[in-house]
Amino acid sequence: MKIELLRFRKLILVYFLLQIILFFLFVDVAFAQQIKTANKTLKTEEIRVRDPFIFADKSTQTYYLYASVHNRTQDESEGQGVEVYTSKDLQNWTQPKVVFKVPNDFWATSAVWAPEVHFYKGKYYLFTTFTSNDTLSNQPEAPSLKWPRRYKRGSQILVSDLPTGPFEPFCNKPHTRSDWMTLDGTLWVEDAHPYMVYCHEWVQIENGTMDLVALKEDLSETIGDSQVLFKASAAPWVKAVKYEPGYVTDGCFLYKTKTGNLLMIWSSMGADGYAIGIATSESGSVKGPWKHQPKCLFGNNGGHGMIFTTFDGELVITLHQPNSRPNERMQLYKLIDTGDSLELGGKLF
Repeated sequence: MKIELLRFRKLILVYFLLQIILFFLFVDVAFAQQIKTANKTLKTEEIRVRDPFIFADKSTQTYYLYASVHNRTQDESEGQGVEVYTSKDLQNWTQPKVVFKVPNDFWATSAVWAPEVHFYKGKYYLFTTFTSNDTLSNQPEAPSLKWPRRYKRGSQILVSDLPTGPFEPFCNKPHTRSDWMTLDGTLWVEDAHPYMVYCHEWVQIENGTMDLVALKEDLSETIGDSQVLFKASAAPWVKAVKYEPGYVTDGCFLYKTKTGNLLMIWSSMGADGYAIGIATSESGSVKGPWKHQPKCLFGNNGGHGMIFTTFDGELVITLHQPNSRPNERMQLYKLIDTGDSLELGGKLF
């Protein structure tokens, strides 16, 4: 009887030892898989991104691609924020790292759009668009037109000591007017004075505008009233959206050519869907006046572009295409600087 009891106890002991071994084997495999996933590089075509923005850091020979967290997760429960992918060759990218997560008590928790990062006077500044769940008081008067509802949406600037964040807002409100729907702010520095160029959205004013506002030296606040640079319908290539008479202004970015001409690329709806056009400042200043080129730079259902130079000296435009969710991918095209304007070259890869 005692022998059988001892055998039973040994069996129980062996059983528990096996369970412990199996548990640690499982944990080890799971941990190894996590490490493998964390170290797995991503190809450009694997990354879903709208409004791609690349900051090319010469000091580290590293490209930083900024994107909305929701582009990847498509899951509201994971919260909103901005993340960054890094690359040495524009083809292989690290797993994303969150550089800003929207806090629960933030003024806008519904959506984050079009993040872009600029280096200015020793700091890194994140320009992005936030949307609140709160609606504006001036809603569309004709619901039969199925005009989109007007939510509080604004352009805001955050700051960090590093391109990888964390980025901190200056305050819990947008830089632009709280009673306006604005988006896609970008930085331009002229005569040592910083400005933000941004879009006043068509959803609120029907004919969207491109606006300019001066910024304080540390970019913490705007100075004075904004100035309308142009209306979307002024460009001959622009078509109304399905909610006629809506005309879109999106995705502004400024570039000075090799002969000193100041250009602005920006997006709207063209004959074949989402598109990018070019406007030229006739004065050479960001204050304009701006003259629109008759044809699109890119018109094949893709847009929200920005321009950078690779570490090999290649001038490149990045944009998303197609414009349909969830198939958006970053596209990279060579650009030709003619001095007077820009011409689209072939794909970078």
